[in-house]
Amino acid sequence: MPGMSLECEQSAALAKKIRLHALQMIHRAKSSHLGSAYSMADLLAVLYGRILRVDPQKPGAADRDRFILSKGHACAALYAVLAERGFFPQEWLKNFYQDGARLAGHATHVGVPGVEVSTGSLGHGLPIACGMALAGKRDGQAYRVFTLLSDGECDEGSTWEAALFAPHHQLDNLIAIVDYNQIQSLGRVKEVLDLEPFAAKWKAFGWAVREIDGHDCAQIERALTNVPFAAEKPTCVVAHTVKGKGVSFMENKLLWHYRAPDRDEMARALAELGDGE
Repeated sequence: MPGMSLECEQSAALAKKIRLHALQMIHRAKSSHLGSAYSMADLLAVLYGRILRVDPQKPGAADRDRFILSKGHACAALYAVLAERGFFPQEWLKNFYQDGARLAGHATHVGVPGVEVSTGSLGHGLPIACGMALAGKRDGQAYRVFTLLSDGECDEGSTWEAALFAPHHQLDNLIAIVDYNQIQSLGRVKEVLDLEPFAAKWKAFGWAVREIDGHDCAQIERALTNVPFAAEKPTCVVAHTVKGKGVSFMENKLLWHYRAPDRDEMARALAELGDGE
């Protein structure tokens, strides 16, 4: 990949694998949320490849960083990156969302190493992350707590209650990343419930905020390497992304919130993504 640093090349390669796994998982299961998985694939690749202090051999280590996928409906991408990092066998991905499988259609922590908490009911991830961050502060622990939210769940009152709570308790060990792909379940965010001025809202609530291109691995890594952005303030990264990023006919399309690719669409997507090498 000309012009990329080695680190960015590694992140881009991991993001490609995440997209390939998610495509195959969702096609096989005839499930959904591929567009949501793709918009955050680059964020997950940098987090798990470059940022999070986690050990796949010790997923419950007391000093590990915590990561909560608040947008738990997009868990195919989370399972994919955990399998790639060695938290559990990649064979598990083949049974995603099947009867009796370990990997449920929304993020589940039961029997799945690396998943901190079950999510999917939107608006829960940031409150849980606040609790974890507060516990870490009070226990004198050095771990950080990262949570990845969808823009649509910023319609939820519980998200904004937690957004008030975190600065009040000076949780500078808390990092919220918002996957701002501008499309939620039933339409464009601007049409369903306009969030703008979005970054200004977080700032007004007392957070240190940066806006980045959520598909630029260098920008992602630069931002997340430098957290917290301000002492005694929680960090919010507003990541501007594209729903369905990586496959041209899925990009910026509401259709791919709930649609599973059929056989022909699967072949077209694979042709665009390549073989993962």
